[in-house]
Amino acid sequence: MTKKIVITGIGATTPLGGTAVDTWTALLAGESGATTLEQAWVAQTAIPVTFAAQARVKTVDVLQRFEVKRLDPSSQFALIAGREAWADAGSPEVEPERLAVDWATGIGGVWTLLDAWDTLRERGPRRVLPMTVPMLMPNGPGAAIGMDLHARAGITTVVSACASSTEALINAYKRLQSGLVDVVIAGGSEAAIHPLPIASFAAMHALSTRNDDPATASRPYDVTRDGFVLGEGAAALVIETEEHAKARGAHIYAELLGGVVNSDAYHVTAPDPEGSAAARAMLSTVENAGASLADVSHINVHATSTPVGDIAEYNALSRVFGDLLDGIPVSATKASTGHLLGGAGALEAFFTVKALADRTAPPTINLTSQDPAIPLDVVTTPRALPAGDLLALSNSFGFGGHNAVVAFRSV
Repeated sequence: MTKKIVITGIGATTPLGGTAVDTWTALLAGESGATTLEQAWVAQTAIPVTFAAQARVKTVDVLQRFEVKRLDPSSQFALIAGREAWADAGSPEVEPERLAVDWATGIGGVWTLLDAWDTLRERGPRRVLPMTVPMLMPNGPGAAIGMDLHARAGITTVVSACASSTEALINAYKRLQSGLVDVVIAGGSEAAIHPLPIASFAAMHALSTRNDDPATASRPYDVTRDGFVLGEGAAALVIETEEHAKARGAHIYAELLGGVVNSDAYHVTAPDPEGSAAARAMLSTVENAGASLADVSHINVHATSTPVGDIAEYNALSRVFGDLLDGIPVSATKASTGHLLGGAGALEAFFTVKALADRTAPPTINLTSQDPAIPLDVVTTPRALPAGDLLALSNSFGFGGHNAVVAFRSV
């Protein structure tokens, strides 16, 4: 028997705010989280891109000192978001054996890994911290949340590049449908604003080079888009069966209808320009939800602001929806937050859930001259969504050809 799966808690720490509430408020206000990097390593390494979307609130201002010392920044972000989501859900009373974590990251503990390598080369092996491996592990963020909440039904980490945390949400849905758990905390985190990832992304011409104007650098679907803006942070959702949520009187934001994961098998970094696999993922997600394409009322698009990626996603959308696409408002929220890589899907799922709950599609900033080859109905100021039953999609696509699409329904 298929169960109804619902969202009861949201948490986040992002370039727009240190909480989910602050992030959503800033998003609706049209703010940008992209700023010039002031760290000394920017000049020392002469990296060609000197800005990024850094977390607005420092983890040292939220966590205990020992937590900051023993966790990589990717895990610090995860713990902050996870705790907020748990509190927002009312700190559910659930047996540890019925509580699981489905987490995600694209890169993991890159700061820990590279700092430890510097220590080894400069000061020798005896100065390498014994916690280095636990801190750099990609499953470290999920483990931090799991230990904090005593989740004993399983802690799983997905690493599928920029599709990672959308895939984690789909895994959470499947886990809840199995009947083996009552509650899952799912999401993703990333902390890769480090000179090496920036240099690497810049070398492949993936990043915007608007060093003189970071706030307008991420501009999905604009004719002048020139790459994405690297972001950091985390987002978490508390997901549970409707039966469990109602039994404890929980507030329900939206229903999670599941999703689909597939792959392009086309190129390690470039998307399939025809978008055929991405289109199948969207179509199958809607069909598996027992809905029709005409039911889709809103889409939070992947839209990284790259010349190639944005057009490929449009081709996929057009392949699926055809003429119906003209009536679907889309939000490209990376324009405000930057691209959180493995954490992006969870952050944008949060935005999609809030869009349904508040009946408001968030804006896409920096779109001054829309690419005529991408004639989407892009939301540029907060837009009211209609009354009645709403269905929304959130798209994520990643290096390696990963595609993940998740669907939500209003309640």
